Amino acid sequence: MEKPTINKKNGIGAKNWTIIWVAGLAGQLCWNIENQWFNTFLYEKIIPDPDIIFWMVAISAIVTTLSTFINGTWSDRLGKRRQFIAVGYIMWGVTTVLFGTTEFLPRGNYMLIATSVVFADAIMSFFGSLGNDAGFNPWTTDISTPTNRGGLGAAIAVQPVIATIIGTVVSGIIIQQVDYFGFFIIMGVMIAGVGVFSFFMVKESPTLKPNKDPKGFWHQFGSAFNFKLFKKHALLLWTLIIFAAFFISFNVYFPHILNYLIYTLHYSTGDAGLIMGVGLIIAIPATILASKFINRGQFPLVLTVAVLTNIVGLFVITIPNIVGLIAGITLVGAGYMCVYQALMIWVKNLYPEDQRAQLEGVRLFFYVCIPMVIGPAIGSLIVKTFGFPMVNEYNEAGFSASNALFYVAAAMALLTLIPIYIAAKVQKRTAQPPISPETNIK
Repeated sequence: MEKPTINKKNGIGAKNWTIIWVAGLAGQLCWNIENQWFNTFLYEKIIPDPDIIFWMVAISAIVTTLSTFINGTWSDRLGKRRQFIAVGYIMWGVTTVLFGTTEFLPRGNYMLIATSVVFADAIMSFFGSLGNDAGFNPWTTDISTPTNRGGLGAAIAVQPVIATIIGTVVSGIIIQQVDYFGFFIIMGVMIAGVGVFSFFMVKESPTLKPNKDPKGFWHQFGSAFNFKLFKKHALLLWTLIIFAAFFISFNVYFPHILNYLIYTLHYSTGDAGLIMGVGLIIAIPATILASKFINRGQFPLVLTVAVLTNIVGLFVITIPNIVGLIAGITLVGAGYMCVYQALMIWVKNLYPEDQRAQLEGVRLFFYVCIPMVIGPAIGSLIVKTFGFPMVNEYNEAGFSASNALFYVAAAMALLTLIPIYIAAKVQKRTAQPPISPETNIK
């Protein structure tokens, strides 16, 4: 088996860094399209109903998690990642185009349209998880070590932000030029092309070996639900609880934020994307600073500061002018990025080596499944209760979000400080050795 290129400075290598940025950024761009533009597509082309957003997000989260458990177990058993990345990304692109075809369903049958939209989103999520969560994410763990994951974490954390910038600014312009279906075709072809690229470029880590449970696939699949694992790895459990607590708050407001800018504050699609993009660009340097503390193992400190920053941003974002919006998005983005960066590296360092892909499913359960079921349900209730009545271009009635959405999310984010405090205590008690500061990214 060919060994990955090694770079003496960070041990990851230029070729692997190229794959990390191409496949990682493309994957995050596709998730951004699903998490943001699918919702604006729904409001403009289908019906402005926050309940359908809830069902889209919740069902896709459940499918994503199950896909990661099943395909992650399969990946670990085979000791392979490349095929999972390639096939997953190619089909991710195909099903992105498929989702766009729901615009052409006959109108008048609410249940048919709603079910079709939710189903198409779920199929896309299955393949996205196959490529990104069961293939790409464990591959990045395979080719890295605890001493260089601070830099890797900074790259992985900033990718959703760059994807959000591209996915809001550039995508908003593309949608204005070619409308939604043309946009989904362009994005689908792009992500499928990355799948082909990955098939030829990705090399397996020489340390990756097949991990087959002699009792069979389903016994190995079920071992991920063995809670004795968390008794042995208590710190891993608390990092996952932090994931769930923070991202419940995140998913209260995030699925509605572009619709808030477009339908409540009446910005154009392009301007809404530009506002998001400017704020997030300003927030990017926070990940560089955070990585210096992460490399020293100071995860609780980074998480505490990041959560508080996020909470402040959720209040600032409700200031009704362009300065307040950009400042709020900057603070919210900096907090989100640093939380995600710290947690991704912390759990990677805590994964048992022979269950990396399978435990991505466990992480997805806490990071995606729980938050994306509970958060959007709360968000939908807040939008319908405190939102503003509106109609879309097809004269379909619904609600757009009010500031109450951000106030509720801020209150819920505050609860994240509880598991952070407990995790800090467990970390100190287990005397987890800090990572060498010599590996700080420059």
